[in-house]
Amino acid sequence: MNDSRAVDGVLVQWGDRLFYPFNRRVPAAPGCAGIGLRDRAAAIRQRIERTVARAPQVMVKVTGGGRGMVAIAAHLRYISKNGRIPMEDDQGNQREGKEAMLDVADHWRLGGSRIPERSERREAFNIMLSMPRGTDPLIVQRAAREFAQSELADHRYVMVLHDHQANPHVHLSVRAESRQGKRLNPRKADLQRWREAFAERLRGWGIEAEATRQVTRGEQKKYPKLWRKKASEQGRVQAPDTTQKPEQRFSKSHKQALEAWVRIKDALTKSGSPADRQLGSAMNLHIRTMPFAIEIQRRWKAEQQRELPGVRVAKAPTVARERPGPEMER
Repeated sequence: MNDSRAVDGVLVQWGDRLFYPFNRRVPAAPGCAGIGLRDRAAAIRQRIERTVARAPQVMVKVTGGGRGMVAIAAHLRYISKNGRIPMEDDQGNQREGKEAMLDVADHWRLGGSRIPERSERREAFNIMLSMPRGTDPLIVQRAAREFAQSELADHRYVMVLHDHQANPHVHLSVRAESRQGKRLNPRKADLQRWREAFAERLRGWGIEAEATRQVTRGEQKKYPKLWRKKASEQGRVQAPDTTQKPEQRFSKSHKQALEAWVRIKDALTKSGSPADRQLGSAMNLHIRTMPFAIEIQRRWKAEQQRELPGVRVAKAPTVARERPGPEMER
């Protein structure tokens, strides 16, 4: 496949499915909207390079939400350590101390529609933006600030940097109702777009961050719920978590992601560009370490053994070799 335009077409066709599966339902992901075929293909190449190089994965997670001012005030006390850690509001003002924390709570309670002390619905969303150990906390804070200014521009919010734990992270508490009266209601697609936006802001500060989905990386991890993690650290968990399944179960989406990886790899390895062929070779090695590729090959062998008992089975198609690979951060 020597035609560079044909290679770009494969990259865009399968790369969009691999990295941007939610584009039909939410605004286009950063780095891939409103540009031509060549530029879109270049953006896909960059994402592949970062993924193959195992760039640090960002985490953007909604950790809960305040159902009324009692819960909101409690969360503000928690993230600010009762006023000991400075808070930054949506106007860029630094607020520190217990009195400042109470003032923020009063401003939220009375600004716009009044928030009752207890409510049946979420009146605020608690969002955490995190990076792996070793990332500069100040860069995480700057990227989080730019993220909030862009994605939450019409909402009141406060943000607090926590750099005293293993992973530097920023807590964002966001008032659910915007200044125009619209309510925030993040869905799965929005969370992925937020991850993409946060990673893009980090790259702007020189951190090669990525925001690929677990399915794209061929993983099937279940992280413990935040309340359970905190309770476990405090020794308050008595019953085991029965929702954690020891056996990995790979879905149809995993198989579709593997197909996309293989299609892109084949196109790059047949390209007339030496850089493309080199990237295709790196992709081939990367695919071999993907958990779902290893598991699919294992199951193929098992199915053949069941269908042909007592008959020696031919070697399975070389999708992957079972060899350990470095574990992803997220």
